[in-house]
Amino acid sequence: MKYPRLDLRNSVVAITGAGRGIGRETAIAFARAGATVAIGDLDLDAAQQVAEETGGTAFQLDVTTKDSFAEFLGGARDLGELNVLVNNAGVMPAGSFFDESDAISAASLNVNVWGLIHGMRLALPEMIARGRGHVVNVASLAGKFPTPGLAVYCASKYAAVGLSATVREEIAGTGVSVSTILPSAVRTRLSSGLKLGGGMPTVDPDQVAAAVVKSVSTRRAEIAVPGWVRGLEPVLAATPEPVLQLVRGLMDGNRALRTENAQVRAAYEEAIAAQTKE
Repeated sequence: MKYPRLDLRNSVVAITGAGRGIGRETAIAFARAGATVAIGDLDLDAAQQVAEETGGTAFQLDVTTKDSFAEFLGGARDLGELNVLVNNAGVMPAGSFFDESDAISAASLNVNVWGLIHGMRLALPEMIARGRGHVVNVASLAGKFPTPGLAVYCASKYAAVGLSATVREEIAGTGVSVSTILPSAVRTRLSSGLKLGGGMPTVDPDQVAAAVVKSVSTRRAEIAVPGWVRGLEPVLAATPEPVLQLVRGLMDGNRALRTENAQVRAAYEEAIAAQTKE
């Protein structure tokens, strides 16, 4: 299907979780492409720092609250025509499924799934009415491949992938698109303190940001980062489980249960816990 071209130089791009990591790099990339960026983050100070870097506008945003999301998008619309929404905000608690508290599990689902639901329900209707627009949902390859130590996180990302694909089908023919970005392990705060590498491809946030920006022109349904890992899905689906277990063992498939820096990881996990108490 062909979609109306979106001129980023005359567009507002609203980005959630844009105070650091992938969101920050995405804001920088869109600003370089000429877009006006609305930078939403729970950490207003971080959002303001990115606004200074990009010439954008910072907003405090809690994606788990529909009223907060509506206020953010209202502020973005005040800057011009909102043509692109990037649902990037996410959390990634790590550890044993049985050790993770209900509150932390709920936080994963509220941020990683309900954040997308709120954003799309609030932004898509106006885009559909205009006949043009684009939503990018930053999910994860953990939404395709199970990763021990990230059970509820994986569940949230599987949900994000299914949600995005289904909404894309529902709005087909309107001129508006939904793309899902599927990064492998990313060197950001979410993976801080965890053991990376060991056979798992690891990318930098600017690589993910480049894929987000490119999706505005390609409108592809799913985009893996790095791209080659997308081809593993049909191969793994046809591979007997004993062989998969062997491969996972060779690739240290339980790396999310291990940390390289326990102090750094604990600080991130405590930050997630603090959000559940607000």
